[in-house]
Amino acid sequence: MIFLNRHILLSTLFAFSILNSTFSQDVYSKIDSIKSEILKLDNQKNSLLSELETFEFSRNKLELIEYVLPKLQSEEKLIEHKAMFLVYDEMHEQAKWVAHKISTNIIEGTQGRSNDFREDTLILSGSAQEKDYFIKTTNTNGSTSYDGFGYDRGHLAPSADFRWSKTALSESYFYSNMSPQLPEFNRDCWAKLENSLRNYVIEKNQSLFIVTGPVLSSNLKKIERSINNVSIPNYFFKAVLDINNQKSVAYLFPHKKNEYPIDYYAISIDSLENITGLDFFSNLEDSLEKIIEQQADFSFLNSDNKQSNSPPIKPENLKKGTFNTVQSRQFIETNKTVTICGKVVSTHLSKNGHVFLNLDQSFPDQIFSITIWKSNTTNFSYQPHLILKNQQVCVKGKITENKGIPTMSINNEKFIQIK
Repeated sequence: MIFLNRHILLSTLFAFSILNSTFSQDVYSKIDSIKSEILKLDNQKNSLLSELETFEFSRNKLELIEYVLPKLQSEEKLIEHKAMFLVYDEMHEQAKWVAHKISTNIIEGTQGRSNDFREDTLILSGSAQEKDYFIKTTNTNGSTSYDGFGYDRGHLAPSADFRWSKTALSESYFYSNMSPQLPEFNRDCWAKLENSLRNYVIEKNQSLFIVTGPVLSSNLKKIERSINNVSIPNYFFKAVLDINNQKSVAYLFPHKKNEYPIDYYAISIDSLENITGLDFFSNLEDSLEKIIEQQADFSFLNSDNKQSNSPPIKPENLKKGTFNTVQSRQFIETNKTVTICGKVVSTHLSKNGHVFLNLDQSFPDQIFSITIWKSNTTNFSYQPHLILKNQQVCVKGKITENKGIPTMSINNEKFIQIK
């Protein structure tokens, strides 16, 4: 009986082994089949993405030609890359301007910096190159030493604007897209402007068209050790167009560390044309071009929570003895009584009854703040946080500092003049 049961058990195990082997073969075969199908789909996806990118480049070029390109002078040659157009200025060894599109594709873009700086072979006379910005030496131990000339290789069309395409991003590293920029300029106000334009595209899901360049003239200084005598611009500009909403703005920045918010440097396209001699958006229908280029309301680029922001008053527009919100910084802890003028763009009544006001720029980018302690609110015939919001005011007092921000404490309404 025991022998019989053992025989049955062995027979059962043998049969199960055969069945299991067959099942295993089916499973492995199915796995291989699925993997093969996934590989085919991946290849198909990559092929479609490549085809899509080609059509994206074609569409962008058509739009740049139709909406954006400045009018060419007779002696100028248009350089056409896949993602940008430019005109190169041989005398200054940099682009006179670069035109590109910040596409909504950047919202899903994942490409990172490539840093493949290289000469632009489409510049037949030869573009600037690495030795125009620094000398690189390979040491005996294999390490690399850099002898810099004091300037960043400043992108005109920034690489982050092309993070939707590896090809487009790589093009942004042509030396034809570089201009010498002081680090305190390139990494601060210029970067903030670039970031703000991308933020607009992301927040509004709306593409922007940009023309960027240096303001070039015959009397510019040169980088002394530059092998191609690259000029150092005194100003840089951007002309910005939202064609769908028929909005535009231009920016003109002095090439230095700039203390003012970027809105301060906003001007109309017409004004920029008078300064640069360029004819922007020249292919637009004349009546539309006129409407777009004369616009003087630049707040459309502000994010939703910064729509109320206002550029500080230009010094030349201030009365004698008064200062704007940026100039207030020079009076911190001097114990001087001064008058600061600006627009109240945000207010806050704390749960303890204190009133806080920001002039020109709201939190977290505030540049000048006013404090009215609860004990002093009885000296006001109105509620400051309600009545003063969106008002142009001049405030008189001494300036202290709170977390790096110039601050004035006001204890009576007579020290606030509503304009």
